[in-house]
Amino acid sequence: MTDPTLAEARAAIDQVDRVLLAAVNERLELVRSLHDHKVATGLELHDPGREEAMLASLTQANSGPLSAEGVVELFRYLLDLTRRELHGE
Repeated sequence: MTDPTLAEARAAIDQVDRVLLAAVNERLELVRSLHDHKVATGLELHDPGREEAMLASLTQANSGPLSAEGVVELFRYLLDLTRRELHGE
């Protein structure tokens, strides 16, 4: 017999995980499109200033319980993952 509270919590977590997965895939598609535009128009591919502004904005928008350090770590990882996915590494 499964604990109903446990089952309900796991189902909710599974749903959030699927939403996160869809959001990451959507973000990757948007970044890929922007990357292709930058290549086609000769724009600089990497913009460290944009990344730092993005991290600052997300940290400020965060209402927790994720810490500011956690926000930065999460999105730095997402940026690195995106670069690897774009370059087929």
